[in-house]
Amino acid sequence: MTFDVWLVYLFSVVCLSLAPGPNGMLALSHGVVYGKRKVLATISGGVVGFILVIAMTMFGVGAVMLATSEALTILKWLGGAYLIYLGYKLWNSPSPSEVDIDKTTSTRKRGLFIQGFVAAVSNPKVLLFFGAFLPQFMNSTTPLVHQFVVIAATFAVVEFAVEYLIARLANKLRPWLAQHGKRFNKGCGSVFAVLGASFIAS
Repeated sequence: MTFDVWLVYLFSVVCLSLAPGPNGMLALSHGVVYGKRKVLATISGGVVGFILVIAMTMFGVGAVMLATSEALTILKWLGGAYLIYLGYKLWNSPSPSEVDIDKTTSTRKRGLFIQGFVAAVSNPKVLLFFGAFLPQFMNSTTPLVHQFVVIAATFAVVEFAVEYLIARLANKLRPWLAQHGKRFNKGCGSVFAVLGASFIAS
């Protein structure tokens, strides 16, 4: 992955991490309930789950790349179309309402870690998104393991930082999301749609 391509990937990951989703909402609610220290367990569980999904996606796509380069092109076209669809859905999605805080009695870090992990790996949309998104940044000339390290590490760092920021600013962000979430959704939806169109055109 060249530096220019990595910058595009980094920008896309930041947009993805900022878009309201199950793990972001979990970090938001746990930040309110458990505080900035215990929420680290929730966030870590989610990041580990995302890395697992990225590995499943990339090595699955890698097997297709070994079979035929034309198949990877088809995957990129289908992925671009799916990103446009996601952009459309996000554009029309309602503003996030006040988070329903799960006041569970278990506050052990292990339990919070598991909650974050399950939220990441149990969402089928995550696997579909990565299946559409990651092939755009993969190529057959670079060892797959090297690509995985760069892609997974970048995503993990950004996702962890964004979720922790959300948790730290939990009380302030909840009313902001309720008031301005619709416009934020439109902005992120536009980014995904433009990326999808550019991937199809390339």
